[in-house]
Amino acid sequence: MKEQLEQIRQKTLAALNEAANSADLDALRVKVLGKKGELTALLKQMGGLSPEERPVMGQLANSVRAALEAKLEEKNAELQAAAMDLRLKAEAIDVTIPGTPVRTGSKHPMNKALDEVKDIFVGMGFSIVDGPEVELSDYNFTKLNTEEGHPARDRSDTFYLTDDDSVLLRTQTSPMQIRVMEKTKPPIRIIAPGRVYRKDEVDATHSPMFHQIEGLVVDKGVTMTDLKGTLENFAKQLYGEDAVIRFRPHHFPFTEPSCEVDVQCFECHGAGCRTCKGEGWIELLGAGMVHPKVLRGCGIDPEEYSGFAFGIGLERAAMRRFCIPDMRLVYENDMRFLSQF
Repeated sequence: MKEQLEQIRQKTLAALNEAANSADLDALRVKVLGKKGELTALLKQMGGLSPEERPVMGQLANSVRAALEAKLEEKNAELQAAAMDLRLKAEAIDVTIPGTPVRTGSKHPMNKALDEVKDIFVGMGFSIVDGPEVELSDYNFTKLNTEEGHPARDRSDTFYLTDDDSVLLRTQTSPMQIRVMEKTKPPIRIIAPGRVYRKDEVDATHSPMFHQIEGLVVDKGVTMTDLKGTLENFAKQLYGEDAVIRFRPHHFPFTEPSCEVDVQCFECHGAGCRTCKGEGWIELLGAGMVHPKVLRGCGIDPEEYSGFAFGIGLERAAMRRFCIPDMRLVYENDMRFLSQF
């Protein structure tokens, strides 16, 4: 038995030295020291030894077990340290390696145009206000003197959210006129930029979702001349001193008198092309003097105060500002287009 114990010791120690990982160590432990291991099986044979031999063999067997267990712990610690070294090397970061280049973004042309428009009007003393995109029909139409039966209130033109047509996606930022006048006493000078929604077919100059900038001035002695001067100053600051605009008579329920303001087409310079649909001009905004009924409905005496309002299509302003021939380009997120700005 002595020779067998020594053979187990030598063979197992050699195998432990060759173990490459924790799995190999565990397999050796089970093979030699487990309940059915080689050393355990040998110790079961000690019952056949003489009383004088048992203590000697028992001491030798315990010595072999202790030596093997100590070697197992030593080898396991060695393998864990080696694994940690490999992991540290694999996860090490070389701070001298150049980083991955990050492309610097830029403002969308719409935001650029909006910032420029804001700066122009703030420079003229206007304040900027914001309001809800989900609006009440009362504010979007009724209080703006747009009565029941008006074509703008038709379901073919407007996105209603309720069966009784009382709630809708606003078709203009004009409701901010009412919201401001109800809470603010004149003098008033504000612009209200934001998204609006109409059931327009998509083409080079139309979209069912677009952006509008409503403007409102209310004070004593405000006239159509003030409106015209403000808009001409705006156009020249945004497009340059050579910008050409024209005023056309029009009708809006909430202004009287009313006008449409066009800017000369930047593609054909008035000759007529696809962008301007052959007209030579692109509609930029609608404007007019605030209707006395609208003022009176907001608690402002039209005998004492007057005002003007306008609504600028931001997409069209951006198209003219950056010579963009098709409105759809600003919504398509094509980097070949956006990177130009």
